[in-house]
Amino acid sequence: MTNETLKNEGSGRPAGPFSFPPVAWAWLVLSALVVVLDWQTKELVSQQLQLYRPVEVFSWLNITLAHNYGAAFSFLADAGGWQRWFFITLASVISLVLLVWLVRLPRREWVTALGLALILGGAIGNVADRVRLGYVVDFIDVHFRGWHYPAFNVADSAITCGVILLLVDAIVLSRRREGGETRKSSWPTRVDSAPVST
Repeated sequence: MTNETLKNEGSGRPAGPFSFPPVAWAWLVLSALVVVLDWQTKELVSQQLQLYRPVEVFSWLNITLAHNYGAAFSFLADAGGWQRWFFITLASVISLVLLVWLVRLPRREWVTALGLALILGGAIGNVADRVRLGYVVDFIDVHFRGWHYPAFNVADSAITCGVILLLVDAIVLSRRREGGETRKSSWPTRVDSAPVST
């Protein structure tokens, strides 16, 4: 077994250019669960509710079926149709980048991996809507005293949670890892020497 193989096994990276480490498959399963949950909830809401007819759940939360032809906050929703393929291409490229990043990530950086898996699942869930329907199905309507946050879905929630985890890892946890490695490297190395006889 070569030193490179040992290094790859210890870090959780693939041994070859087209192989997936076992831990990566676990994160991909999480991404798949996000896609399935997102799809099932959208199907349920689309079958049970009428478009833009809110159903109150709590005083601050409605379930409102909405079709979003744009991006977040309905950005480019009225662009004329070309935005559909633009967002499909953009989301596909981002998903591929996230997949490569996830596969090559060291095993110890599990918070980053969790965040990437959530973002990947959310991105795939929304791009599937654009491919099948030409728009994204939203239905979670949070509001307060007449002000309504733009409607979102399970995929959007997964992406938001994933981004938060990436920020926490980049701002807090990465500094702790660097601090731990610095302390380890500063420890004196003990050298045992045999007594010298005279």
